[in-house]
Amino acid sequence: MNATNSPLLDDIVDEGLDVIFVGINPGLQSAMRGHSFATPGNRMWTALHRSGFTPFRLRPEQERDLLHLGLGLTTIVRTPTVRASDLTRDAYLRGGEDLLRRMEALRPTWLAFLGVTGYRTAFDVRDARVGPQTEVLGESQVWVLPNPSGLNAHYPPVALAAEFARLRVAAHLPDRAAATPPTRSRASSRQAPRIEMKANQ
Repeated sequence: MNATNSPLLDDIVDEGLDVIFVGINPGLQSAMRGHSFATPGNRMWTALHRSGFTPFRLRPEQERDLLHLGLGLTTIVRTPTVRASDLTRDAYLRGGEDLLRRMEALRPTWLAFLGVTGYRTAFDVRDARVGPQTEVLGESQVWVLPNPSGLNAHYPPVALAAEFARLRVAAHLPDRAAATPPTRSRASSRQAPRIEMKANQ
């Protein structure tokens, strides 16, 4: 199977969500498996838990559980590729227009873009940086997060979770990981620490 005939991933969305996370486009392996962020090495699910968005680390096949937490998933470009670098600028621009149309009826409070390059290219915002943006898209505030791909060496796991936690605090969402009873297994003791953020940071 190649990108031409691979299936499209379903959006995990609903009306009025607190945050919809917006990837660049589905990876080919994720599309083949039928679930978001299923490519080995992607750190999305770990970052969501360590930052307090989810009470435990979800598996890709549990993606629809995000809706019960007020969270959703979509992408700028719907077409899967092996690498995001395979996309043309025109694909980004058309994807940005399509995203705006899709979000008009959903009206999420925040759109959180996973990767500054995708946001810059799709909406021609050349000076965008990681963090909150001054622009709004429809009725949604915009935040840019680092790309959770394991290839993003600029953000190791702890720094990646810290950036996700900044958004959670700004969105006034609880630290759901804090309510999870700690496990005492040897495996869990080797995990990197969960990031906790205070509202005044």
